[in-house]
Amino acid sequence: MAQASEAAEGLASFPALLDRNVRDYGSRHAYREKEYGIWQCWTWAEAADEIEAVALGLLDLGVNEGDFIAIAGRNRPYFYWAMVAAQSVGAIPVPVYQDSAAEEMAYVMDHCGARFAIVEDQEQVDKIIDIQDSLTEFEHMIYVDPRGLRKYDHGKLHQFSEMQEEGRAAREKYASELEARRSKLTYNSTCVMLYTSGTTGKPKGVVLSNRNIIEASKSSSEFDNLRQTEEVLAYLPMAWVGDFIFSIGQAYWCGFCVNCPESADTMQTDLREIGPTYYFAPPRVFETQLTNVMIRMEDASAFKKKLFDHFMEHARKVGPDILDGKPVGSWDKFWYGVGQRCVYGPLKDTLGFSRVRVGYTAGEAIGPEIFEFYRSLGINLKQLYGQTEASVFITLQPDGEVRNDTVGVAAPGVELRIADSGEVYYRSPGTFEEYYKNPESTASTKDPEGWVATGDAGFFDEATGHLKIIDRAKDVGKMADGALFAPKYVENKLKFYPNILEAVVFGNDREECTAFINIDMSAVGNWAERNNIGYASYQELAGHPRILDTIKGHVEEVNRSLAEDPMLAHCQVHRFLVLHKELDADDGEMTRTRKVRRNVISEKFDDLLAALYDGSEEIFTTTEVTYEDGRKGAISATLKIIDADVVQTETQKVAAE
Repeated sequence: MAQASEAAEGLASFPALLDRNVRDYGSRHAYREKEYGIWQCWTWAEAADEIEAVALGLLDLGVNEGDFIAIAGRNRPYFYWAMVAAQSVGAIPVPVYQDSAAEEMAYVMDHCGARFAIVEDQEQVDKIIDIQDSLTEFEHMIYVDPRGLRKYDHGKLHQFSEMQEEGRAAREKYASELEARRSKLTYNSTCVMLYTSGTTGKPKGVVLSNRNIIEASKSSSEFDNLRQTEEVLAYLPMAWVGDFIFSIGQAYWCGFCVNCPESADTMQTDLREIGPTYYFAPPRVFETQLTNVMIRMEDASAFKKKLFDHFMEHARKVGPDILDGKPVGSWDKFWYGVGQRCVYGPLKDTLGFSRVRVGYTAGEAIGPEIFEFYRSLGINLKQLYGQTEASVFITLQPDGEVRNDTVGVAAPGVELRIADSGEVYYRSPGTFEEYYKNPESTASTKDPEGWVATGDAGFFDEATGHLKIIDRAKDVGKMADGALFAPKYVENKLKFYPNILEAVVFGNDREECTAFINIDMSAVGNWAERNNIGYASYQELAGHPRILDTIKGHVEEVNRSLAEDPMLAHCQVHRFLVLHKELDADDGEMTRTRKVRRNVISEKFDDLLAALYDGSEEIFTTTEVTYEDGRKGAISATLKIIDADVVQTETQKVAAE
């Protein structure tokens, strides 16, 4: 690649990378956004003009070097421009999850002392207006979408496009100041501050420098031979480090095009239209897409269903080997080719994956069966292991060495070691600078030599040298008999079934494992409609006897699978219940990145957990919930507790005798 031949030190900031891209790729597309059903496009040269106008507008508003600028909204070019413009004037962008409750947004903005906020629409404006009295540093807010805001007090409220026009008008006044601030940027300058998901406490502000982001983007791009011709779809939260690396870090290093969908509702359609060549999604997205495929096949004719099942069985047998270039018999290749024309090709096109050259999943462990499903279609899906504190990349899977039970080898420039406790440690050029205003957490996470404690337990596979992650170190425990307890492994097996959206397994220091389960409303609701089963709510459907029998069947299938693994056979689920509500970030049960807060759940539903272990057959419970408008309420239900069959292992049989 042309850009790889240049020393990263010569491109020490994103404004510098922007200049390089204008020079080398000025007429090529840098951004696309679908609005009102039409794709709008900006070249690198046009994007640079937009970014300069934003930067000049920020100077006109009084942005100082070192100021923090909060950014909240869905993925749109305007916000990516705003982040690079903030860097251009020496400020620090702080992306905030757009679905954050007002209190969550207040915590982030108060913690970093944000003087400015750039937001999308009336919803975000209203949230900040509600909390602005508690924000001692806050001064100005800029919004992109003016709908509903005409009669608001615009003393300190500004429309994005008007700010840009004011910046252009003041170009002569501020041009030299802008250039002076840009010239001060170095590899050590702060690039962005991203907040952790806060699974165990208050989110922490992770300070990442230009060195961290650019080095991580450079090495990972070279690892997968990413090119300027790649197309990516930017649809994941901008406050998440993965989106920052893919949509800014790698996009600016390689010079490829970032495509923004019109909305979450049109994302799948927009995905098919773009046909990205480089794609990332957390396991939840792949699980949802697989669920939708299975729902459609249940609704298909008997012939189509039989055709699908036949060719998918063949794909699972030979597809991954063909993808990895391993030897496969001519007859198997022939039938795989037939399947490609009849099933795999149309299915990939429907999913929007027909052009994917490199695909990744991370964030949570993905179920092996789900992972193999996509690879069997010929999609080069791989796993990476990363963290916000690492600028994403800790390990990557090389082509031809992809396995469903490992997360690959150390990413370029990364060193790995396993502590005596089993916890994984790393150090790399991407290692974060510090936790903002939190020297204690910084010191406990990163030692003086730069080694970072991941909080995850793992080990190296002796045969391949690849890293295997067992679970979060704090979640890995022991059963009462001393056997290993790894809940995430069991939960991922349960979530392979389209009917199961979420599972939380318990068993640490106990004799048996139990589970809370959330059903998937789209899959189970589709099944109910096909079987003429009426329901009025999630709660009613979750408690239906036939649904409970179906979930019991899934749990027992997982138990049979676990029984074949000597290390985890004792983690079979003995009893479970289907929760009366979906786990929700607004209720504090999950993070904004959809990670389960296990401790919160065990405390919040302590009565249900106790019932799973005391032999109860059912339990009445009342739970507080948060509605979309922020109001609080309560729902009550009587939950059935189901006993699941477990498979007795040889060790257990001997012990019993």
